[in-house]
Amino acid sequence: MKKLMILGAGVYQLPLIRAAKELGIYTIAVSIPGSYPGLMEADEGLHLNTVDRDAVLRAAQERQINGIATAGTDVAVRTLGHVADAMHLTGVSEKAAELACDKLLMKQAFEKNGVRTARYREVFFTEDVTEKIEGLEYPLIVKIVDSSGSRGITRVNTPEELPAAVAEAKRWTRSSYYLVEEFIVGNEFGAQAFVQDGKVEFILPHGDYVFEGSTGVPAGHYAPFEADGKALEGENLKDCLETAEKAVRALGLDDCAVNCDFIMRDGKTYVLELGARSGATCLAELVSIYYGYDYYEKIVRRALGEHIDFPKEQHTPNASHLLMSPETGVITGIVNRNSLADPDIVETVFDYRVGEHVRKFHLGPDRIGHVITKGKTLEEAQETLKRALGNIEIDVAAD
Repeated sequence: MKKLMILGAGVYQLPLIRAAKELGIYTIAVSIPGSYPGLMEADEGLHLNTVDRDAVLRAAQERQINGIATAGTDVAVRTLGHVADAMHLTGVSEKAAELACDKLLMKQAFEKNGVRTARYREVFFTEDVTEKIEGLEYPLIVKIVDSSGSRGITRVNTPEELPAAVAEAKRWTRSSYYLVEEFIVGNEFGAQAFVQDGKVEFILPHGDYVFEGSTGVPAGHYAPFEADGKALEGENLKDCLETAEKAVRALGLDDCAVNCDFIMRDGKTYVLELGARSGATCLAELVSIYYGYDYYEKIVRRALGEHIDFPKEQHTPNASHLLMSPETGVITGIVNRNSLADPDIVETVFDYRVGEHVRKFHLGPDRIGHVITKGKTLEEAQETLKRALGNIEIDVAAD
C-alpha cells in the first residue's frame, strides 16, 4: 500500500485525507497536538510541527512514504519542498517553496522577471518606517513576509495609522523585517492553477467575496470571474493568463497546485502573491465543480508521481461562502432550513456543534462552516447561495 504524508490536519486538509483514503492510500496526517479533525480521520496521526523540516523528514524516511502533500495553507510548504527534494518525491522544490513562502523574496523575483506588481519597500523593525517608504503613495499595505492568510496585514490610509499597523505586523512575524507596498485600487480577484512537468495545466480566474476587517479577508469565492458584472474575456483575459503564468515561472513553481491573488486595474492584472498549494475557503472545491473532477484526488495522485490529465471542457458556475460568527462565544443553536434534495446546494458543512466554543470572525481559520452552490449560470449559483445562507441560523451566546 502506498503511503501519503499530509502536512496539516485542519478543515482544509481533511478533504485531501479523505480523497487519499478513497484511493486506498495509507494516510499520515502531521500536525501539532490539538482537536484537528484530520488527526482522527487519517490512518495515522503524527504529532509534529509542520514547520520542523528535519523532524518531518526523519518521520517521512522512517515510514518510507511515497508522496507528500498539503492544501489550503502556506505554513507547511517549505517543509514539503524539503522532504520532496531529500526523498526525490514529486512536488514543489525547496528553492521554489522558499520564494513562495517569503513575501520579500517573492516580490524580488517578480521584479527581476518583469511581473506586474505593486511598488514596495523592505523595512526593518529597527528602522524609521516613514523615512524608508518615502516615495510610496497612500493607501498602503503593511504585511509580514512569513505568514499565509491575512495575519499581520493591515491597510494604512494615512501616516497616522502606520504605527499601529507596524505593531500588528510585529505581533505576528518571526522575521526582523516586513513589507510596505502600495495598495492598488481595483477589482480584487484570484486564480487557481496547476503546474506539472514544467507545464501550466490550467489557470482558472475566480471572484472573491471579501470580509472587510483591518484588511480584506477572503470569505468565499465564485467562478467564472466577472469584473464589474462583465465576464473576463478578450485582451483582459489574455493579460490575466499571461501574467499568472509569468509569475509562476518567476518563482520556479512545478508539480504543485498554485493559489494566486490578483488586483485588476484598467484591464491589467497585478500580482499580489502566489502560494505553492491549492487555495483555502472552498477553492479546491470550486475547481472540482467548475471542471467536473475531484481536484483533491488529482493533487494526491500527482504527489504520488502519477502524470495527471486536467480536462477543461466542462464549465459549471459555482459560488461558496464561509459561515461565521459575529461574536466569540458558545453555539446555542443551529438551524438549517435548506432542503437536502436541492441539487444546486452542493455542500453545507458545519465545523462546530451546539455547545462548542467559536471565535468572532477576523481571519479564515475563524470559520464555523461553509456553503457551496452551483447553477447553469453564475447568477443562478449566486442566487442559490444567497438563499441557502439565509436559511441557516447559528445562535451564539457571547462570552
